[in-house]
Amino acid sequence: MAMLMPPALLSSEQIESLCAASAQKVDALRVLLRGTGSALVAFSGGVDSTFVLKIALDELKANAVALTAISPSVAPDEADEAKTLAQSLGARHVLVDSHELSDPRYAANPSNRCYFCKTELYSITSKYQVDLGLAVVLDGFNADDKKDHRPGHQAAREHAVRSPLAEVGLTKNEIRAWSHRLGLPTWDKPQLACLASRLPYGTQVTVERLNKVGRAEKSLRELGFVTFRVRYHAELARLEVSAAELPRLNEPTLRAKVDQAIKACGFTFVAVDLEPFRSGRLNDALPAAGLALPVL
Repeated sequence: MAMLMPPALLSSEQIESLCAASAQKVDALRVLLRGTGSALVAFSGGVDSTFVLKIALDELKANAVALTAISPSVAPDEADEAKTLAQSLGARHVLVDSHELSDPRYAANPSNRCYFCKTELYSITSKYQVDLGLAVVLDGFNADDKKDHRPGHQAAREHAVRSPLAEVGLTKNEIRAWSHRLGLPTWDKPQLACLASRLPYGTQVTVERLNKVGRAEKSLRELGFVTFRVRYHAELARLEVSAAELPRLNEPTLRAKVDQAIKACGFTFVAVDLEPFRSGRLNDALPAAGLALPVL
């Protein structure tokens, strides 16, 4: 069976249309960043923070610095990719260890877990902002993120972190379109989330569990899957795969390889979710469990 890869996120026509419709927003972004004088970019290597860093470098040159926090919550491949991206863009890149797992509030994995993670991150960026003499810290929060459960953004506000993409109203697809036009390799990169997001709320976050999920997801990437999640349910790994890639699991040989690879990471059972992957599915369980979304 031939490998079925997901279709392009955006067609050439869609990219041109999105760029034309959002050109004024990008102009406003450039003015905004130029007006800061200097900036530290919280850089994960994802679509949004890479775009922010690129425009910041265009407008601020050496006065734009990237900072990436490294912890067990971040897949090693993502940390390596962030290093490669920053180097390719010519950015000064600061790598710092973060210790959110040492915070028992984060480790308890409440529905606002991201708040404690981002509090750790922005405490670090605030320190380096001062040490490096930079005017502001920037994140990759975009206009579409306002529609989702994003408790980490409260931490950004508390630390006076600016979200230039959201400020000028740029949406995810507009950012992807402009990233394509600017030649950024992240333009069609799947959405990122820390490995702790694979654990249901209330399930303790541990290094062992994060590593287990991280190894399982790496094995799926090595088998050619692009957009997916491995959700942790104790002995069970629940696979969420994109609609375009789900048919690949109908092929018996590949399905057996997936089963073997995931079990080799320490899971006893492997299940495939019949609903294709979509970002934010973890939050679906909040109302059913009687856990209200925090008001931010």
